[in-house]
Amino acid sequence: MNIDEIEQELGVMQLSDSFFPTGIFATSNGLEFLFKEKKIQGMTDVVEIIKINILQQIGPSDCVALANAFDSACKNDFDKVIEADNIGFATKSIKEIRNASTRSGIQLIKCVSEFVKDDKILNQYKEDVIKNKVYGVFPVAFAICCNALKIKKEKSMMMMLYGFTVGVVGAALRLGLIQHFEGQKIIHSVKPIISQTIKEYSNKSLFEMWQFAPQVDIIQMSHEKMDSKMFIT
Repeated sequence: MNIDEIEQELGVMQLSDSFFPTGIFATSNGLEFLFKEKKIQGMTDVVEIIKINILQQIGPSDCVALANAFDSACKNDFDKVIEADNIGFATKSIKEIRNASTRSGIQLIKCVSEFVKDDKILNQYKEDVIKNKVYGVFPVAFAICCNALKIKKEKSMMMMLYGFTVGVVGAALRLGLIQHFEGQKIIHSVKPIISQTIKEYSNKSLFEMWQFAPQVDIIQMSHEKMDSKMFIT
């Protein structure tokens, strides 16, 4: 391993760490509502929730947005980055999911720009975020930050999918749905799905984006209406 490769790996570790302040720890992706309604009962159900989200939403939508934003950032094509941001935002028809994505994306951009000062696309995107010229959806923001830290595209997709998986597992742990050993079994069981998703969506165009998980959408909207809750969404 040369110095550049070591620094890239350290960047992967930094952005993948739950210590990194994106606010994702405050989301349960509707798990809290299902728990309150007694519609989820442990490890098997948590795995199914993660699979549905990756296969029906994050893979065909967020992964495609990330991959296209990443390729455009590599080429210094800021107009195409904005196009990915606009289309990524438009695919999020549920207010709660849209807000969570932009909150996390904007927080990520602001944080990374504190210690990466010399990346043109990152700086331009941050300026447009501050001026409300771009939405700042998480997959696009994540692509820009990973590119700025010299992390490869496929590895960036892996980090985003892994981060989502760990976020759901973490929420399940805090809700008392599963134990820690079960959480690790869940993460391990999802690895083939993450690998296949990366392979399938790393080279799709923006106009091939789709998502279809109406039950997940309804769960997210129902969570927002809860009188008392531990998680934002």
